[in-house]
Amino acid sequence: MWRERGLKVVLMLVGLLFSAAIYPVIGGLSDPAHSDTGDTMMMGLYFALGIFLLMAVRNPSAHRSLIAFAAWSSFAHAGVMSLLGFEIATERVGFLVGSAVLVVIGVALIVLVPAKEPVERLLAPIAQDTDRNG
Repeated sequence: MWRERGLKVVLMLVGLLFSAAIYPVIGGLSDPAHSDTGDTMMMGLYFALGIFLLMAVRNPSAHRSLIAFAAWSSFAHAGVMSLLGFEIATERVGFLVGSAVLVVIGVALIVLVPAKEPVERLLAPIAQDTDRNG
């Protein structure tokens, strides 16, 4: 019970954080000449992911693959940012801090993701209905 409640809190917080990416998207679209188009596109993806994570709060077990994607994409993004942080000295602190935040998000989601339900448990209502009707 505590695990599901914890997951819902994490999904809500991460969903809100990722959804806030709409602000840099709007800024990038309103002044594309002075923005990094790659960052604007990436923030658009994070915004969409944030909305779907917020929708997953209602029933996390039905959204296991979405939660796993959010976790593993956070790890991938952290890996790229970490490598860039070591290559671009002027951006090192920002990239490494951002990487750490993404790793924390990924770990929290992986640790709290609901366990896969056994097939027998999923098929039990169907079997009961068949017994009654047939």
